[in-house]
Amino acid sequence: MSNSSGFSPGADGPYWEGLSQGLLKLPRCAGCGRWQWPAVWRCGDCGAWDQTWAPVAMAGAVYSWTRTWHPFHGTEGIGTPFVSVVVELPDAGGLRLAGVLDGETEAVAIGAPVAGAVGETIFNGAALPTIRWRLAGAAA
Repeated sequence: MSNSSGFSPGADGPYWEGLSQGLLKLPRCAGCGRWQWPAVWRCGDCGAWDQTWAPVAMAGAVYSWTRTWHPFHGTEGIGTPFVSVVVELPDAGGLRLAGVLDGETEAVAIGAPVAGAVGETIFNGAALPTIRWRLAGAAA
């Protein structure tokens, strides 16, 4: 089941809604303030049921990365080779998000600063709003 925007009303629905508006929004427990990702209905730390969704800067550092040379089913729209990154977000308590690194990828390294922008990725034939990362200071 989906709402009028086409996104699932699951625990991560506000994340997808935010991306469709060009924003990164992540959940934070209203009880203890802990950032939550993946999105949950109930905080695993304090047990509170209320989550607030806050805008977060699309900036962080590469926590991990890999270069993929083989087109896996569903990823044909990304092209090969591509670099997948896990980005640590300091403005969200160090939460980590996975994504694709665009632009110059040869200088990718653990700890490298990155900036994100909402783009679109074709996955399994469907266009999805996604954060596309670039090395900070890299030309667009």
